[in-house]
Amino acid sequence: MTDTIETDVLIIGAGIAGVGAAAELASTHKVIILERESQPAYHSTGRSAAIFLPNYGNDVIRALNYASAPMFKQRDTKLFPEPLLTPRGSLTVADDSGIAHVEELLKNGVNVEEVDVDRALKMIPILNRDYIKAACFQAEAQDIDVNALHQGWLRKATGLGAQLHTKAEVIRATRENGTWLVETPGQTFRAKTVVNASGAWADVLAVIFGGTPVGLTPMRRTIAVLPAPEGYDTRGWPLLDDANQGWYLKPDGGRIFVSPCDETPVEPHDAYVDDMILAEGLYRYEQAVTVPVNRVERSWAGLRTFAPDRTPVAGFDSELEGFFWLAGQGGYGIQTAPALSQFAATLIRQQSLPDALAKIESRLSPKRFH
Repeated sequence: MTDTIETDVLIIGAGIAGVGAAAELASTHKVIILERESQPAYHSTGRSAAIFLPNYGNDVIRALNYASAPMFKQRDTKLFPEPLLTPRGSLTVADDSGIAHVEELLKNGVNVEEVDVDRALKMIPILNRDYIKAACFQAEAQDIDVNALHQGWLRKATGLGAQLHTKAEVIRATRENGTWLVETPGQTFRAKTVVNASGAWADVLAVIFGGTPVGLTPMRRTIAVLPAPEGYDTRGWPLLDDANQGWYLKPDGGRIFVSPCDETPVEPHDAYVDDMILAEGLYRYEQAVTVPVNRVERSWAGLRTFAPDRTPVAGFDSELEGFFWLAGQGGYGIQTAPALSQFAATLIRQQSLPDALAKIESRLSPKRFH
């Protein structure tokens, strides 16, 4: 029989959500992170082509985006020697069916400017002039160095004493004398507070703890890596996305990422590419450009997990004492991670939230589903 390992906070999941929360909490609490895989950030975090886009998402997501911006822009240079954000810009284009979406973004977005076809083609010279019926540009969009963010937070957390245990899938949990007793195949842990940062498995984990799922749905998102079009230097191109969310293009060094923007509901698993969906998405992309897709260098898929209202779930469970949700970040998990990490740590410490986060607390709470 193994000894029980005691801690204040047991965080389940070592992706960006769990590691960010650990980095915030480790200065005041003893923290242990459990990861079911052999390495952290194996699933969604490690497969994200993230960009910081302030206008992305619903009003709650946008509030989290703006609350996260100072941490990205005024980073701790000891943790993050290199910038976490790199200027990119985002160009949205539409055919006839997407004009209304561009108009909505121009009306409700912040710092969004309308651009004509000539300017759009200067930004992305391979665009098909006949395709574009409307376009707009967001200069504030920036690439996020996901690995640097995750690794910096992990170094901070472990430097403050947090422990990371890999190959530690939770198989059983019980509540005893005001604490959680959590069993993995090799070890047992005891903690007053458990943080459910298990991504696509968050509802599954809640059931293990005796709770009620909130209705999270993992959705597959696919990306193809293509060689840069011959004769073009793509490094300075902005992100290019279809107003109808049928595809997007993101430059990456001397290659380009193209995604069909698929959202296929699936069970939690090690996501794989659906070749048919990828082919359909690449076909839609080809209609908007003048260069055909002749070769796919590689492709991958990841899971983006959404709550029914497409808003993250963050807060203490209404039924399970000491069980904190930090899940359902969907496609916004990287850019909202600084704000959600602060949000989680503040509530676990039983402190007052900053005004910007206090205003959206009820919108994030898991209690909205029960």
